Amino acid sequence: MASSVQLVEIFSSVQGEGTHVGETTLFIRFGECDLRCRWCDSPETWLPRRKCRIEEERGSARFRELDNPVPLADVLEAARRLRVERHRFVSLTGGEPLLQADAVRGLARALRPLGPRIHLETHGLASDALAQVVDCIDVVAMDWKLASDVRRADDAKGAGSGDFHAEHAAFLRVALEAPERVVKVVVTQDTRDEELLAMAEAIREIDAETPLVIQPVTPFAAVREAVPAARLLAIVVRLSELLLDVRLIPQTHKAYGAL
Repeated sequence: MASSVQLVEIFSSVQGEGTHVGETTLFIRFGECDLRCRWCDSPETWLPRRKCRIEEERGSARFRELDNPVPLADVLEAARRLRVERHRFVSLTGGEPLLQADAVRGLARALRPLGPRIHLETHGLASDALAQVVDCIDVVAMDWKLASDVRRADDAKGAGSGDFHAEHAAFLRVALEAPERVVKVVVTQDTRDEELLAMAEAIREIDAETPLVIQPVTPFAAVREAVPAARLLAIVVRLSELLLDVRLIPQTHKAYGAL
């Protein structure tokens, strides 16, 4: 079991996206990611960081710094100071938390008895790592990455990575072991109908009742344009013919300027 973890930050806020929008959440943001998404709004999580910032008091937006990697005991103490028991969820997010599966398991097992449900936010590719921790997770919130906007970190910039459908399908099969799971897909102007349909067909084959959240891109970095409403609604209509629970939910925290 890991004794420390590479982190970016720990803070208290509310969930800004997915099926639990608006619910009180303590965020533990892991460092490092092995994907590069054109629309990523937290590129500071891509590589290991020397320091981690930790909110000092719930709702204060005042932070102190700790050296990385952070001992798990210090993470738990920070969670207690932020009154973890008053939150509906602890979100283990990133970066990509499952690159540090031992730390995910250690934190989930320690924090879950304090009251909050454990919400794992993941790029949905590391199925072997998920299998190591899924018994400690309450909600698996997995992205379904589309090759039109996402590449692997070790692929040359501008080079295609191929699609991720088979890996996501394998991941979703493991995620079925959790009490709750949701698939999210970011839609941009470059998103192709055929990749959305391939995703929906793969989900339907595994579990047509798994919620699918269509998340309109928030323009950032290389993505400058929002997706027109007519296009988004057409996607919802088309995918609802294949799946039982399709929702259109933007990133709400961008609207009110939260962390």
